[in-house]
Amino acid sequence: MAAPDEGLRFDCGRICLDLLATSGQAGELLTGPDQLRRWLTGSGAVPPDTALDGVNGRWVARFRGLREVVRRVLHAELTGGEAVIDLDLLNATAAAAGPPAVEAVRGPDGALAPRLARPPDRAALLAAVARDAVALLTDRATRDRLRRCEGAHCRLLFLDTSRGRRRRWCSSGVCGNRERVARHRKRAAADRDGAATAAAGPEGAPPEPRAPGPPGPVPGAPRTSAPAPAPGDRRPGRAPHT
Repeated sequence: MAAPDEGLRFDCGRICLDLLATSGQAGELLTGPDQLRRWLTGSGAVPPDTALDGVNGRWVARFRGLREVVRRVLHAELTGGEAVIDLDLLNATAAAAGPPAVEAVRGPDGALAPRLARPPDRAALLAAVARDAVALLTDRATRDRLRRCEGAHCRLLFLDTSRGRRRRWCSSGVCGNRERVARHRKRAAADRDGAATAAAGPEGAPPEPRAPGPPGPVPGAPRTSAPAPAPGDRRPGRAPHT
């Protein structure tokens, strides 16, 4: 699911990974309180229709800060590194507050639906996202499905839940489509070049070198006349003059 008006995406497989998707090729998406409210609701961090009147610029700064901590820790884990300081910050955030209290209430249709028992607390919501990242890091089976998008210039991470574990892109409709278009254009250009070469045929080849002819006169050299015939050298059939 995504909010097309904001470019927000919720298809990475975990709340903490969806938070990472709020920055990237599209730039910064958590640009203010309204965008953060949409992300909190769309990601499932809070139940639908939760009042988020307390969200302000300080909330935005804290969630953006947590996002970069999670990003550095996960990328270090994928590359065999150890983001020691960031891991300490992540653990401290996860332990800073308990999870928001959720209660079941009857909706207009009579079905039970979740609702927060009290207005959401910033520290509690930050802790919930941080705990999701900790759970991802410490669950080996889940962590083994963590992938980095193969799209050019994309740094998003996602969980590969596809059959055969062959998912390559964070989104087939975004990065996957860009790569397919790039491949199509490359093939089309190669086909055009091949067709042009075939159409040129032998005429397109360089001409063969001509054999050298006899040397011409040297510029500036004196001209010489043919030698006079000898007295006894007469052409046959013509009598001598008397």
